[in-house]
Amino acid sequence: MVLNLLVTFTLFYAFIYMVNAVYGTFIPVYFNDIGLSKSQIGVLLSLGPLVAILAQPVWGAVGDRAPTKNRVLQTLIVGTGISALFFPISDRFGYLLLVICIFTFFQTSIFAISDAIALEEVEKRRTWSFGMIRMGGTIGFAVMSLVFGIVAKTHLGLMFWVLALVMAVSFALMLRFPKIAGYQSVGPKMQVWVLFKHKQLMLYMSISFGLQVTLGFFYSFFPVYFKELGADSVLLGWSMVISSLSEIPFLLYSKKLFERVPIRTIFLVAGAATFFRWLLYYFVHDPLVVLPVQLLHGLILIVITVTMATYISKEVPKELRASGQTLNGLLNLGVARIIGSFLGGVASDWVGMRTVFLYNSFIALACVVVFAIVSRGMERSAAADRTV
Repeated sequence: MVLNLLVTFTLFYAFIYMVNAVYGTFIPVYFNDIGLSKSQIGVLLSLGPLVAILAQPVWGAVGDRAPTKNRVLQTLIVGTGISALFFPISDRFGYLLLVICIFTFFQTSIFAISDAIALEEVEKRRTWSFGMIRMGGTIGFAVMSLVFGIVAKTHLGLMFWVLALVMAVSFALMLRFPKIAGYQSVGPKMQVWVLFKHKQLMLYMSISFGLQVTLGFFYSFFPVYFKELGADSVLLGWSMVISSLSEIPFLLYSKKLFERVPIRTIFLVAGAATFFRWLLYYFVHDPLVVLPVQLLHGLILIVITVTMATYISKEVPKELRASGQTLNGLLNLGVARIIGSFLGGVASDWVGMRTVFLYNSFIALACVVVFAIVSRGMERSAAADRTV
């Protein structure tokens, strides 16, 4: 039974991350193919995260106060699957603005609520590792990137039916999850503002935020940029497969890594990898040379997201764990992605996408330097307090 449940969680993560492989990778290509400008694409892909700013705290509070977090996750999955089918009805910019708002209202909180549920189950079972479960998402993303990369070459419009089907399978899998209660469903309520008093949490969210700004531009415009270099949809799919599989080493050893390596060091490595990745994108002109650069992905997004999710699960009061996960999602999948997508789109029209990648490398470098100085100062202050 335990093995079956672990497999169920892993398969569930495989399917929900297939959404990112299809939507996150190919929606910019779809918008580009129907004739939208870079600025319009930037607006569309930044408006979604803007809605997430409103949605994340709502779903987080609902998750903490609901009788079960499972019911909240079911609502998010159903809403995502149904709203995806409205995209191909019209290619008018105003219509797409509305649909992407509805879609994002449901879709962006799926990962935060899923993490809250999975991490609570991991706590109960010491033989489980969240990294192993999350690896299901990595494999699902890689498989779907490759498969849909082939399909998209001739049938890009099928992406919305694929999204709906993936959500239907995800819903069926999560019906087997154990019930995870919202800890504020009864008794006194704890306000989400308590999280902002947690200095260490705010520090980690800050560097995550800065790096996610640059990732916001990457996810919105890399598919278009890569195709402008001469790549087709199949090669784009392979690029995403490489970046996805590069996450596996971290996921395999994340549990041991968290026990032996300070979180400060983990974030510094992720920041340095981000700097080098964007700098290489600026210098590389051959799409085939971009493929090995994608291996740096395994030191960036997965490291940031799993480290933050694990830290929140361990350090945040249990009454606010869902809110903590959604606050992290709000800042890093909402505000940061808005800045990266919208301003990146405008800047791309002015100076070109290649130059924006260079600017992003400078942003990543600044994040590393500031984080190193501030975190070191906090460590010295804490050490001084202990000696008093």
